Amino acid sequence: METSFTEILNSNQSREEKLRLAAEKIRQLKGYSWVGIYDVGDKEITNLAWAGRSEPVIHSFPKDKGLNGRAVMKKQSVIVNDIDKDEDYLLTFTNTQSEIVAPVFDASGRQIVATIDVESEMENAFANEDVIFLEDCARQISGLWSE
Repeated sequence: METSFTEILNSNQSREEKLRLAAEKIRQLKGYSWVGIYDVGDKEITNLAWAGRSEPVIHSFPKDKGLNGRAVMKKQSVIVNDIDKDEDYLLTFTNTQSEIVAPVFDASGRQIVATIDVESEMENAFANEDVIFLEDCARQISGLWSE
């Protein structure tokens, strides 16, 4: 499976369906157990789509909370390979051990409009190659926030 999202982005599907298909493609490409795509608003971060295990427990939370909030505030990807040792982790699934969050920037590259959140049941599940992969995915799907 290629890492291009062109077919999804150019389809006649709704934005919501494109986001769901993008989450599923990201999940399948790397064999991730769960992928969520979140919208970053003025005050809240809200789940728009997911693929994998099940629906997240928390659909929306303050912009400065959780690992998504940390990625937004620092304007960079965040990896936590043992969520039990991180006070910012917000419980999405009871069996999550590792989480990685990559920001999605707008066309100017200055403002974060979304995040890609990946969770794993294994400790130490993520490495720098996952950051590179997810940041590439984020660049490719960023156009979904200018529609």
